[in-house]
Amino acid sequence: MFWLKAFHIIFMVCWFAGLFYLPRIFVYHAAAEHPETRAQLAIMAGKLYRFVTPFLLLTAGFGVALLSLNWNYYQTQTWWWIKFASVAFLWIYHYQCGRYLKLIESDRDWHSHVFYRFFNEIPVLFLFAIVILVVLKPSF
Repeated sequence: MFWLKAFHIIFMVCWFAGLFYLPRIFVYHAAAEHPETRAQLAIMAGKLYRFVTPFLLLTAGFGVALLSLNWNYYQTQTWWWIKFASVAFLWIYHYQCGRYLKLIESDRDWHSHVFYRFFNEIPVLFLFAIVILVVLKPSF
């Protein structure tokens, strides 16, 4: 069980690194004035997205493995359901990053750097919430 938990946490950290940095590249892309810079940032964003997507899947896979060891406990815990909903939202966020990436790669993105600065903060808030839920396991 400890190995599963360790790998779950390791891949979660790797996934979050991508969730933190990819939208930051979007900020730089939206603020860039030179086409060469924008093209390079689009390439970087595409490579990063493809690199971190497997970490999302590995995080989920190890999470499901952990759940299977004690599902009777988790299914009765409100904190876990809130964590699950938060993680589901982050999956949507991840795939929304992919949608924005497609717009950027096709040079059809209309979002400003200010939009992406706010968009970039979302995973930070969810990380705080998820870690607090998992560590404190509050009873609601």
